[in-house]
Amino acid sequence: MTSSPFDAWIRNDDELTSLLAQEWHRQTTTLQLIASENFASPAVLAATGSILTNKYAEGYPGRRYYGGNQVVDEVEDLARRRLTALFGADHANVQPHSGANANVAVYQALLEPGDTILAMRLDQGGHLTHGSPASITSKWWNFVSYGVTPRSDDPANPGELIDFDNVRELALQHRPKMILAGATAYSRLIEPAPFREIADEIGALLMFDSAHVAGLIAGGSHPNPVPYADVVAFTTHKTLRGPRGGAIVCREEHAKKIDSAVFPGQQGGPLEHAIAAKAVSFKEAAQPSFATYTDQIVANAQAFGAALAKEGFRNVSGGTENHMVLLDLREFDAELTGKVAQEVLDRAGITTNRNTIPDDPRSPFITSGLRVGSAAQTTAGMKEGEFETIAALISRALRHREDDAIVAEVRADVAEMCESFNPYANFTKQ
Repeated sequence: MTSSPFDAWIRNDDELTSLLAQEWHRQTTTLQLIASENFASPAVLAATGSILTNKYAEGYPGRRYYGGNQVVDEVEDLARRRLTALFGADHANVQPHSGANANVAVYQALLEPGDTILAMRLDQGGHLTHGSPASITSKWWNFVSYGVTPRSDDPANPGELIDFDNVRELALQHRPKMILAGATAYSRLIEPAPFREIADEIGALLMFDSAHVAGLIAGGSHPNPVPYADVVAFTTHKTLRGPRGGAIVCREEHAKKIDSAVFPGQQGGPLEHAIAAKAVSFKEAAQPSFATYTDQIVANAQAFGAALAKEGFRNVSGGTENHMVLLDLREFDAELTGKVAQEVLDRAGITTNRNTIPDDPRSPFITSGLRVGSAAQTTAGMKEGEFETIAALISRALRHREDDAIVAEVRADVAEMCESFNPYANFTKQ
């Protein structure tokens, strides 16, 4: 197995060093197409592994429960300043350990137990924290779900878009305390203005979960919800290309409640090494080159979706305007499930995830859909032509999924392709 840069950092632990080397090899010799993943920069990785991991810092800058926080206070303030500037927000909280933590903290801050939240249906693109029975969110709050418009065979109006008539109808009927915009499996732009209009009509708060599109917002490739929403929560590791974690930006009137809900309401000591890495990623996202990057993410996803359609896959909603393509596999092969497709593509060196599609007749564990994203391989330097090649490789592997020799050939082609697009080609050992 090829060694990794981590070999020089972790000594006398051959088992862990071997595992890290295996993961290094997997990430750099196979295609990473999971829409919620990306390649963090070496600077982000370095900050995540920095000496700040040693510091316990319950509280907020200037209001800690431990001593010795002079430096981490400045680190966290730096991250907050960079984030508010990046999104044009009044206030930022950079302590959430994840996007799910951030979402629950917002609910806790602004709602009472039992209050109603109007959010996107889980089987049509919503997230677990948008009211899944498996999530604690559904046990504390009352979720009502809106959906997407019916599928149409009209190429000019394919349907499967957020149904704002349905959103308004449900809002008027149930009078939710909060309307939640945002999705985890929706390939179109989510315009914040119509949600704001409906929220204002009934006097509701508007929250935007921008977990998947935060980087596209920062780069100007997706509408910025901050001027419209009371609060915006997101993860920092997807299109934003930072460390694994979450963040919240909000209007000043909600700042105290948001901060109190994160700490002490949800979490104890913050991960200051992760916060430092978030600060790095916020600076990276503020550079002009990041806008070029996010525009390329969208262009690549659109080329990818078009190429997959030519191979016989159906793009849910007819295409994409962000970083992901949601595929209905049934027109490609009526017997092919998302679970099988994911497993076959893993064998072929192409990492994806199965996903439900609107009105999916199969269970969430099996699915009729596959979700693919362009962010990580765009970071690696790939452009439209490479994504068209990937579409052909996916088609070939799935059409011949029972033929181990052909799947192995696809894996070899993938490995050769990845040699020219190693995201860490210049990453030197420390």
